[in-house]
Amino acid sequence: MNKSSTILRGGILLLIYLLVELLAKQGILLPYHVQILSLCCINIILVVSLNLINGFTGQFSIGHAGFFAIGAYASAYLTVNWQIPFILAIICGGILAAAAGLGVGLPALRLRGDYLAIATLGFGEIIRVIILNTNAVGGARGFTGIPKYTTFGLAYAVAVITVVVIRNFVTSDYGRACMAVREDEIAAESLGVNSTYFKVLAFVIGAFFAGAAGALFSHYLQYMAPTANQIGFVKSIDILIMLVLGGLGSITGSIIAAVTLTVIPELLRGFAEYRMVIYPILLMLVMLYRPAGLLAGKEITLTGVTDLFKGARAHGNHT
Repeated sequence: MNKSSTILRGGILLLIYLLVELLAKQGILLPYHVQILSLCCINIILVVSLNLINGFTGQFSIGHAGFFAIGAYASAYLTVNWQIPFILAIICGGILAAAAGLGVGLPALRLRGDYLAIATLGFGEIIRVIILNTNAVGGARGFTGIPKYTTFGLAYAVAVITVVVIRNFVTSDYGRACMAVREDEIAAESLGVNSTYFKVLAFVIGAFFAGAAGALFSHYLQYMAPTANQIGFVKSIDILIMLVLGGLGSITGSIIAAVTLTVIPELLRGFAEYRMVIYPILLMLVMLYRPAGLLAGKEITLTGVTDLFKGARAHGNHT
């Protein structure tokens, strides 16, 4: 990536943030709209981090909500009971989630396919049950009194950091080793790639960012409940659906799918009695006509968009 392209990307990202802040101050974007945008950022972090595990390393993890829960509850406990600064709490939540990723990754990632999916699903449910029976974090009644430290700007910044870090990791030698494991683990090992090491590494990085997303989430909603929808298998399936919709191995696809599947349920609130029918039908249509996902492992780049506009302009001039 050249310097001018980096500056252009940074300028676009800054412009998006300033535009949202301006519209919010002018009252054009209501607090409800800002909340949806913040949830979009949190879901981007979750889906992109899961993409590193499932899409780029070729594993089948469906326990991502477990790491999300660890980050959410750990950071909330630190800010509520120990008055830890929020940024430090986010990092601590991510580190604890990464440690859990390392603990479950070392034994579980020796498994493959459906066996790995079952193991990670079991891990996620174990975390939920532990939280359910831990009175220090509210137990079954939920964790209340969490301060609202998460802002759109902070969620947006962490989402950008997540995308940049994982993109740079994927394009590095480590990322290429992960993709080699995805394509053919036996062949990769025959070339000297330690498949277990790289699978665990991807798992730990993905878990860290899932924990950070959990910290942002708990300090935005100010309440955490140990339910399947919030930190259980239903949440893991939601993240997985976003990943599959965007396309495995596509970071821009993950971003588009995360935003789309966060916004669509809100747009369908006016059709509350039909929403749970319309939403699955939309997903089924996408899966029928785009079974590999919206971008099917491809990326949308500034160069590609620029070339597209140049081609359209040249065609118009020719016409």
